Amino acid sequence: MPAGYKLNQIAISSQKSMKTLVENRRAFTLQNCELNVFETLQASALVPLTFSDFVVTSMLRGKKIMHLFDQPGFDYLPGETVLVPAHVTMKIDFPEATELNPTQCIALALDHTKIQQIVDRLNEQYPREGQDQYWQLQHNKYHFLNNLDLAQSINKLIHICSGNSLGKDILADLTLQELVVHIIQTQNLQSAQLDLYQQPDNPLAYVIHYIRTNIGEKIQVEDLSEKACMSRASFYRAFKREFSISPLEFVLKEKIKKAKSLLSDSKATISDVCYQLGFSDLNYFGRQFKKSEGISPSQYRHVSGGVEESSGRKE
Repeated sequence: MPAGYKLNQIAISSQKSMKTLVENRRAFTLQNCELNVFETLQASALVPLTFSDFVVTSMLRGKKIMHLFDQPGFDYLPGETVLVPAHVTMKIDFPEATELNPTQCIALALDHTKIQQIVDRLNEQYPREGQDQYWQLQHNKYHFLNNLDLAQSINKLIHICSGNSLGKDILADLTLQELVVHIIQTQNLQSAQLDLYQQPDNPLAYVIHYIRTNIGEKIQVEDLSEKACMSRASFYRAFKREFSISPLEFVLKEKIKKAKSLLSDSKATISDVCYQLGFSDLNYFGRQFKKSEGISPSQYRHVSGGVEESSGRKE
């Protein structure tokens, strides 16, 4: 199944240096952010953790079960990030943590004033498309897979905070801007993928609706830029800035999502699904599906409980 980009692992602390085997903490404090590295070496349940600042957390190794906002607990694994507002208590289970299988997670506590300065600068210098559309962090979209850009920004910030550079406060501030941009882009993409990106007077929202309505067609960037009433170059830049991926990458993601639905819920053959979604090459469809989901279309149909093909090619 798909997974997010994993962060670079950090060496586990020696047990002699640990004050506790449950959420042992190492901290690296800078002017506008603090890097916390948490390690757990024994199974535990409902361990509370609260920060006075907004926190970006990411898993490095092991597994947690997170309880947030009085919602059901969810698995938290490497390749994933969770955002936690200030003064909100996380309750964390460590069902598999042992000395041989430790859980390790980072928590970047970010100064609220600095975040607001970054968001204000984005809105002033890089306004979003559509009326009354602003750059902002969305606290209701707090759990997502890391994409490459987000993982690279977090890795860079970890390296800066834990390093010995004399200018690391300056470097951290520059990287914080990257991080905030990539978080907002990731949240925007998550909204679009969940069909929650419905903003009046936003040409990109109209384009996303058009893509879904015409998902079985061969969609070109020129078609989308025309629907957005923008030049091809301006549309491509606006889309990439909003979602951190290109328009055609988004189209492919939507086609794969629709393919998963068809493979799970219909009796259509894999070939039928391929051509129904506008792919002209079955091998290309299979490669793109496996690249996205980590398994082939026939394997996905099997594990999702879809109707198996009785004969013919399945890949």
